[in-house]
Amino acid sequence: MVKILFVVTGSDRWTLADGTAHRTGFWAEEALVPYEKFRSAGHEITVATPGGVAPPVDPASLAPDAAGGPEAAAKLEKALGEAAEFRAPVALADVRLDEYDAVYVPGGHGPMEDLAVDADSGRILAQALQRGLPVGVVCHGPAALLAAVGPDGANAYAGYRITGFTNAEERLAGFAEKARWLLQDRLTEAGLKVEVGEPWAPHVEVDRNVVTGQNPASSAPVAAELLKLLG
Repeated sequence: MVKILFVVTGSDRWTLADGTAHRTGFWAEEALVPYEKFRSAGHEITVATPGGVAPPVDPASLAPDAAGGPEAAAKLEKALGEAAEFRAPVALADVRLDEYDAVYVPGGHGPMEDLAVDADSGRILAQALQRGLPVGVVCHGPAALLAAVGPDGANAYAGYRITGFTNAEERLAGFAEKARWLLQDRLTEAGLKVEVGEPWAPHVEVDRNVVTGQNPASSAPVAAELLKLLG
């Protein structure tokens, strides 16, 4: 049985440039669509967060306009309530990567607050890369890659071709002028090669063992590519 580690934000707040807190968490679709695909394939999932706190879902991701209508929103909320792994996470500090076969990081603005600077998350992602484990990351999830640095301070993913939530999408979402920093900019500064697709359209990049998706619509194709790497 394949075991997949979900590295998930534990933050329900994203601090904006003016110091105010925007309520957030993980984006439901980005967590649950891959979760269901992996479970359907017979794989085991463990959720890990900073401190082992229960990961908060971004309430905006359960709104009908974001989820694709009232029926889709209700389906997401029901699936989240049935996903026991999200209610009983382990602490990132306690994760032994040799127990897992792949790592997956969903987005939402939460990772911008905690995973981007979390040493345990960074250690796991750097080790996964070094060991050749499949790594899947989507939307704002690539913020977690910023913490994957070596002793020399260089990013372990520097030179990899990836994608993630773009500056254009952040502007369209109304947060570009409010954010302390933008994900696309920070990833580029860290040496990653960020490829940009059309706003809101599915866009996936695969570079060696790393699969990244640009936005929520990319969640399903990211999961599909990750399953291909797992054989």
